[in-house]
Order: sequence, then structure tokens, then C-alpha cells
Amino acid sequence: MEYNFKEIEAKWQSRWRADKTYKVETNPSRPKFYVLDMFPYPSGAGLHVGHPLGYIASDIYSRYKRLKGFNVLHPMGYDAFGLPAEQYAIQTGQHPAVTTEQNIARYREQLDKIGFSFDWDREVRTCDPGYYKWTQWAFLEMFSHWYDRSKQQARPVAELTAAFETSGTEGLDAACTTEMHFTAAEWNAKSEREKEQILQNYRLAFRADTQVNWCPKLGTVLANDEVHDGLSVRGGY
Repeated sequence: MEYNFKEIEAKWQSRWRADKTYKVETNPSRPKFYVLDMFPYPSGAGLHVGHPLGYIASDIYSRYKRLKGFNVLHPMGYDAFGLPAEQYAIQTGQHPAVTTEQNIARYREQLDKIGFSFDWDREVRTCDPGYYKWTQWAFLEMFSHWYDRSKQQARPVAELTAAFETSGTEGLDAACTTEMHFTAAEWNAKSEREKEQILQNYRLAFRADTQVNWCPKLGTVLANDEVHDGLSVRGGY
């Protein structure tokens, strides 16, 4: 008997959507399992061959773990910020918000046709203010905290500053990049800039000078994998 994949796939995918077959709810009675794929960046007209190559493998594993009794969380989203989306908008003469929305719709259509078991109620878009609000919040929280090894927890930097003012580094067991030792008098004698440079050594997230790949034509920095033989892969700049 011939396998009419168009008819069969459409029928069951419609059923999965209507029943929210892959929607995940909290269920303490079942062991948890989390499968996270690399989010595609919707900068072009659709998926490339590398996307389903990886997603099919993780989807197979997700289905296997469900059949083994696990409560599987398998979300999907879009890495929609960054150079590729920006360049696609420039090339097509449109606003990134417009092209990104159109490309996401195309990606979703293609992903649905393949029939992946994603929980689309948990979709993430990194260009959504409701998403990056929290990534920015998390970074600021890390920037304003240090790690107290004696208490095995993160503590506000204000507590660290207060400790430096009264007893320097004596008695502190703080995670840091470089071990430092100074007295309260030495700390209090330093300028505000010098104090901040010391605190950078303890903050969970910190500022630092480093070398980057700068592309004048694109007006941005590039990751190492975006550079080949000293030139930008995107355009040969």
C-alpha cells in the first residue's frame, strides 16, 4: 500500500496542534528531561539543510524519552537578534522588525511540516522585549553580586565593599579571577576608579578589555567563525 505522506502527515499534525499533544505541564510524578536545540536565526528565506539535520536527531531522542516515561520539555525559539538579521534587512531594504517577523513565519511553517514535537507554548524570540528584558536583568544581577565560597551563595557587592572598608580581604573566602590581599586602610586610600577595578575581580559578570574582530564596513564586531583569512565571511570586508 502506498504511503500517502501528504495526507497522513497533515491529518496527524492537525490533531497534534488541536490536542496540544506536546504541551508540557508540571508533573512531579514523572522524572524531568530537558531537550534544548540551537535556535535558528531567521535571517533568510527559510531553513537550511543543517537545521533539520540536528533537529531530527534531538526530536527522536525527545520522543524516546517520552515513551520511557519522562516528562520531556522540548521547546523551540529564534535567535532573532544580531548581524545576520540586520544584514538581511539591509540587503532587502526593509526594517529588521518586518523581515524578522516574516522569516519567523516561514521558519515556523517549515518546522511544522517536518512534524517536530516542540512545545510551541514555550516559544522564545530573542528580539522580543519581554525576553531580553530578563536577560538584561540577569546580567545586572550578576554584575552586582560576588560569590561567597564560605556560604556557597552569591552576595551583593555592597556587602563585599563594606567588608573591604572594615577589614580588607582578611577572613573573606570570595571567588575571584586573581587572588588579592589588602588591608582596610589600603582599600580606603584608593580612588573610586581603583576600587572599581578591584571589584571587577570579584563580580560574577565583569567588564574587561579584550581584542575583537572589528569590521568597519559592517560597523560591528565579528565572532572568530565569521572571519576567514583575515576577512569578514559576509561580504569579504
